[in-house]
Amino acid sequence: MKRYLGLDLGSKTVGIAISESGIIASTLKTIRFTENQYEEAAKLVCELITELKIDEVVLGLPKHMNNDIGIRGKISESFKVLLEKESKAAITLWDERLSTQTAKKAMIYGSERRKTQKAKKDELAAVVILQNYLDYKGA
Repeated sequence: MKRYLGLDLGSKTVGIAISESGIIASTLKTIRFTENQYEEAAKLVCELITELKIDEVVLGLPKHMNNDIGIRGKISESFKVLLEKESKAAITLWDERLSTQTAKKAMIYGSERRKTQKAKKDELAAVVILQNYLDYKGA
């Protein structure tokens, strides 16, 4: 069975979700790295890919609502290249529009405390990204 990682890349953190079944995504962890040091982040993610024997990585691609790719999207595209150099896993870019907002709304609806929301938003955004991808693939 294929194993998947979902990634929500920020400027200082990478939220990470996992699916071992290819059906359901769950939170894994948040990796922190030096601000804008994406080579450092890629190295940490690649170590995790190897350790967990991941087959495919789904990396969130931020797009503007008009479908344009801005600076954050370009950073994600470059991050994909870094992962491909260091990993044997397939790397897929996936439209992540509104994933962080969806994660925040879910936490508010679930009555999570503000401190917990801040700590978990990246992981939950990664879950949203990965789950959307898995649902699309399964459809």
